[in-house]
Amino acid sequence: MYSPSPPPVAASNAYVYLNHHQQLASNPYASRTQSHPVGGLGNAASLNDMSLVGGVASANGAGSAGAPPSASYGHASQLGATRYDNANMSWMSRYPARQAHLAQGASGASSLASLPPSLGHAVSAGVPSSPGYSAAMASSPHLMMATGMSPATPRTQPRASAASSTVGTSPEWQQQMYCAEISRQSFSPHHHARAAALAARSSVSAGQDPKKSIQLPAGAAANGLSFPLAPDAGKAGDESISGISASPSKPAGLRTASSKSDEGDAEQSWSIIDMGGLNLKNIGLEVFRYTFLTSLFINHNSLTTLSPAIVQLRNLSILDASGNKLVMIPPELGMLTELKALFLFDNCLTVLPPELGTLYQLEMLGIEGNPLQENLLSIIQHDGTPALIAFLRDSCPVSVPPPEREWIAIETDVPSGENDTETTFAVLSYNVLCEKYATPQMYGYTPGWALVWDYRKEFILQEIMSYSADICCLQEVEMGQYEEYFEPKLKQSDYEGIFWPKSRARTMREDERRHVDGCATFFNSRIFRLVDKQLIEFNQIALQRPDFKKTEDIFNRVMTKDNVAAIAMLEHRATGAKLLVANAHMHWDPEFRDVKLVQSAMLMEQLESIGNRFAKMAPQTKLENGASPPKYASGKQIPMVICGDFNSTPDSGVYEFLSQGETPPDHQDFMDHTYGTYTSEGLRHDYALRSAYHNIGELPITNYTPGFRGAIDYIWYSSNTLANSGLLGEVDPAYLARVVGFPNAHFPSDHVCILAEFKVKPPKPESSR
Repeated sequence: MYSPSPPPVAASNAYVYLNHHQQLASNPYASRTQSHPVGGLGNAASLNDMSLVGGVASANGAGSAGAPPSASYGHASQLGATRYDNANMSWMSRYPARQAHLAQGASGASSLASLPPSLGHAVSAGVPSSPGYSAAMASSPHLMMATGMSPATPRTQPRASAASSTVGTSPEWQQQMYCAEISRQSFSPHHHARAAALAARSSVSAGQDPKKSIQLPAGAAANGLSFPLAPDAGKAGDESISGISASPSKPAGLRTASSKSDEGDAEQSWSIIDMGGLNLKNIGLEVFRYTFLTSLFINHNSLTTLSPAIVQLRNLSILDASGNKLVMIPPELGMLTELKALFLFDNCLTVLPPELGTLYQLEMLGIEGNPLQENLLSIIQHDGTPALIAFLRDSCPVSVPPPEREWIAIETDVPSGENDTETTFAVLSYNVLCEKYATPQMYGYTPGWALVWDYRKEFILQEIMSYSADICCLQEVEMGQYEEYFEPKLKQSDYEGIFWPKSRARTMREDERRHVDGCATFFNSRIFRLVDKQLIEFNQIALQRPDFKKTEDIFNRVMTKDNVAAIAMLEHRATGAKLLVANAHMHWDPEFRDVKLVQSAMLMEQLESIGNRFAKMAPQTKLENGASPPKYASGKQIPMVICGDFNSTPDSGVYEFLSQGETPPDHQDFMDHTYGTYTSEGLRHDYALRSAYHNIGELPITNYTPGFRGAIDYIWYSSNTLANSGLLGEVDPAYLARVVGFPNAHFPSDHVCILAEFKVKPPKPESSR
């Protein structure tokens, strides 16, 4: 029986092709389907008896891992029994045309995915200009056949687009035609898998160790074939969040070390399925359970639709559905944001769903041979795939907004009373994504109108005001926007604020400084009074530590990061109670998780010093009826809240340090770097910190992009002085399942705001010693 869990296959080049002639043993309709191929693994192929034949994983069980390469490719018995008249002849000898065709595939010739990285290939009436084509190959029998015709499965002449014969001057359209010609020559059954098998055998014949997998260049599919890449693609570090590519503040990959899921994916021995040229009329849903697939070839079949279940294949980078009878494609394809090549040549498509506009990494959309409507065809003919994707993205209708986030009340051990309003306050933390970092290059999936700052800033302000938090900690606020927009707008609602930009602003001209982002803290001036404020510059604090001066890592790793934290010392106007509020934004790069840990340790050391100084300050509030404000023997007795974007997930060293109060000197996040006593004695702080969401579990996401989805924003509080009484819940999971990432029309930043309510606990007397 078919198992939903894909069985492991010890393949060296991660390729599997499905033979539609092999039926499942339990298939009650086997006698009816033996000579009529149908799609899907459920009644088309059995993957339980996969084996390796010449380094290619097949699905018919006829070969074995130790068997030498044979002309039958492990399935000559099925081919001879079900499709070909002469069962005594091998597949290769029966069709010399295909033999020559596959020989070219093995030598790097005609293959849809074997495309050069440039767009400068001329298209002629004969053979496409490609390094893979030689004069000898140009006379190959398979090139003499009519385009799109197969000796095994005759097809009609491919459908041509309206202007395909007249438009060919732009480099973009030349590349389109080049790809289309190669696609039409990939009509034979399992073309890509067979070409990969021959390529693997050729490499062994050339002396390569057969026990080692074939080393493929950047952009190469696991079958040994490749697709066009951008000039910088494939370089080390291009898996970089908040979207697509790394920036000084917004990384595009994982925020922390490699995840466990990545390790699990590395164990998967095959990631490509070739079901091309089989005359399939539908694809079984079982195929879409293989969520690890990176390439899917279903070209040259008889498909009229694609199942929306294809949305499960989130890791696909190549999808080839050319040479079918598709009249429409599902909007769910827009969720496959890893796609770099989508080939739909020679179908019946007249329109494209605007949801495809979120395919921001798509480098080639193959639509030649479709009766596409004129406006779409004109865009791609003159400006290429990126222009068409941008048009679809910006013209896509706005989806239904998500339901309001739920407010979660939490029971506390603090007794309720008539003065609850004086002892209760709410804190909001929000990374607003400053204008400088919100570029189309980084957020290519976001409609242009939803990415502009004028739209987003109004949305952000509205969101802040709607929650009516008493304290608002904002990160990534540009200095100019703080002075010209946030500070005057929030002042109208009785908020006062403090702001500090990143350290780099001190060495810049005034016009440049206004675009430097930093941390802004606003508080309700009717409730709190600002007693004092202080800036923490982590790179400057590091210089002041004698034990740090002897380590090169401080100068090479910590000193080059100019992150800051803004500290506000507040006093409650009605009770005189003090409150310490920290607003921090840690470094983003996952390769510098040691720096995040060092920054967090320095933050806690500074807060202890600031808190002790704050405790000694005389109260500035005169209470009615001669009441005395609370007194604090040390900073640890003052209620404290730490908000910010820590760029660290709950399994990180930063989270462990803040929540548990200590980190061993050999913690893996230090990565063998040296930081004085931090790495010789470990980290420690004496505050009983808890994350506000500790009681219900951290939110599934506070940052949501195609490259990263997880919790990295937190509100920490001193649990000995404060009790958490309420939280803002998560974003609707059903909504998240249908959007590729933030920002979008409903969320103005790549982060979501988090909100917590606290009650001040009655002061406890200092224990006598």
